[in-house]
Amino acid sequence: MILLDTHCLVWMDQADTRMGRSARGLADAAIEVTELAVSVISFWEVALLVARGRLRVRGPVARWRHELLERGIVELPLGRGTCIAATQLEDFPADPADRFIVATTQALGAPLVTADQRILAWAGPLERHDARL
Repeated sequence: MILLDTHCLVWMDQADTRMGRSARGLADAAIEVTELAVSVISFWEVALLVARGRLRVRGPVARWRHELLERGIVELPLGRGTCIAATQLEDFPADPADRFIVATTQALGAPLVTADQRILAWAGPLERHDARL
């Protein structure tokens, strides 16, 4: 299983060239075997950005989400203890959504595909792949 950060989910869906060849290959291979996942928080983030006019997706967000799930993306809930674990990430940026995503990734022991420089530079325990590569 691999997890996509929110911006990577959008990049993948929109065939955005900011997502590198290696990251796209990881995502494509994972979705083929139903191993490509996103946190439920990613859909919340997208809905907020769309509501604020900072992002556009195909149609209403609820339908967009449903279409992605139908394509084989796995939506991960905030599991037991994830909310508490998200508060205990040492020296991690304050963004709550990033904290939930990283805590979910750690709980699964799966790699996170992200281009977020703060997450990539964080010294904490996290398997990660730079989405720009």
